[in-house]
Amino acid sequence: MSELELYDIEGNRLYLTQDERTAFYDAAIKEPGELRTFCHTLHDTGVRISEALALRPSKVDLSEKVLLIRSLKKRGKIIWRAIPVHDAYLDTLELVHAIKDAQTRKRRKPLWNWSRVHAWRLVKGVMEQAGIDTILPHATPKGLRHGFAIHALSKEVPLNMVSKWLGHADLKTTAIYLNAVGVEQRDFASRMWD
Repeated sequence: MSELELYDIEGNRLYLTQDERTAFYDAAIKEPGELRTFCHTLHDTGVRISEALALRPSKVDLSEKVLLIRSLKKRGKIIWRAIPVHDAYLDTLELVHAIKDAQTRKRRKPLWNWSRVHAWRLVKGVMEQAGIDTILPHATPKGLRHGFAIHALSKEVPLNMVSKWLGHADLKTTAIYLNAVGVEQRDFASRMWD
């Protein structure tokens, strides 16, 4: 199954709705600092779980208010993308990870020293705490990534910006998120009804 399918073979949704994303965000607030910042990184940026795990203090640009994310699916090419983040996120990142101090000391360790499998399990646990049925196929970090893209597009973020933030090489890849259904598709369609 490709990364950009929004439904599985049985027609089950593979993305979190906005309500599920909000519940996940709120559940993460109650978690210990490192888990909270990890979950909020996935929620606020749409990065892949492995890209988040590779994030180092030097790649948090506090003056520009962006995370510099190395795209990991570029077949050997080194490509960085800047993803804007909000002030409250940066404040929490500073509080939990002491970003300024780590940058001054030139610390090279990632912000989260977890394996991909462990991080995946932690995220699933937060989804469970959020009341998201973790048996369903959309309750995954990838479902959170898909939900980020759909949310951004529903808020009229230009397709090319969403594509850039997600690290897609082709706009056609990102355009699949316009195929969302349910409330998300109604939100798109309602713009014609006003």
